[in-house]
Amino acid sequence: MEIREIIDYLKSYDGRELKLMEVCGTHTAAIFKNGIRSLISPKIKLISGPGCPVCVTPTAYIDKCIEYAMMPNHVLLTFGDMMKVPGTNESLSEAKGRGAANIQLMYSPFEAVEKAQQHPELTYAVAAVGFETTAPAYALMIQEAEKKGISNIKLVTALKTAIPALHWICENQEDIDGFICPGHVSVITGSRVYDELASLYRKPFVVTGFEAEHILASLYRIVKQIEKNDGHTENLYRNAVKDDGNPKALAVMEKVFQTGPAMWRGLGIIEDSGLYLKDEYAEFDGGSFELYADMELPAGCGCADVIVGRINPDQCPMFGEKCTPLKPFGPCMVSSEGACGIWYRNVN
Repeated sequence: MEIREIIDYLKSYDGRELKLMEVCGTHTAAIFKNGIRSLISPKIKLISGPGCPVCVTPTAYIDKCIEYAMMPNHVLLTFGDMMKVPGTNESLSEAKGRGAANIQLMYSPFEAVEKAQQHPELTYAVAAVGFETTAPAYALMIQEAEKKGISNIKLVTALKTAIPALHWICENQEDIDGFICPGHVSVITGSRVYDELASLYRKPFVVTGFEAEHILASLYRIVKQIEKNDGHTENLYRNAVKDDGNPKALAVMEKVFQTGPAMWRGLGIIEDSGLYLKDEYAEFDGGSFELYADMELPAGCGCADVIVGRINPDQCPMFGEKCTPLKPFGPCMVSSEGACGIWYRNVN
């Protein structure tokens, strides 16, 4: 089917109002970049999901990272998008700014191995945040450290898996009619992991890429399924996503990590959604299990409603006023993949 025909179909759709969730922040950015909303019927509402790992990282995790950074002979390694996430009293950036914390930015988890070798007198606490997309890299880093006999690395984990969160959304947000599955996550997990969700909730789950044509094709397939009262998985991203995913990446994750309950900031505890080091890698464990009892958000913050599609970011009373990328009030404004940050850059 030609793209013009797809656009004509989506533009002229006049059935019942539909609420479709793009789970991944990269899809949200691509939808704005390509003006997708202007190409579809107003009866097709696109909402953002919890596909930004920084946005769902709990307050206590930030506090834990700051605690490590302030310990004598300790260095915290983190990616840059974690720096402005609010903790209980301050962010990592604020802690570093007042000179009380030893924090270094990293561009790859494997930097920890190199630094730990060069400076055995220091302990490197690695802020491990992400979904299945980044978890294999942390697993390989731990295996590399073990192989080289390096013991001065601690992994402070807030790693999560997307599928349990999608179960949570389907159970708690019944008005969502279909899903554009997270593309990067799907490269690791494969498309088959969505079959149970589609079957259980009778909703379409479509895996797609990030170009305008990919997203429009996925919307077309979702709407067609809904019109037929159908709900199954479709993989429109076969050049990158296999049915069974990346077996090597999945194997190293399974070897190093075990699943357990995890706190999703704004959502609460989701069972079996966290990845934690197995007992045989306990020497590298910088602590995680004690973190899952905290779901605090700043008073007035609408992030909890944004990441499940109850409201659009610009419907939050803080948006663009008390909450901006330069001074974020809530976590969704911080990351380049956070829904509020994406909306701010495109709506204002």
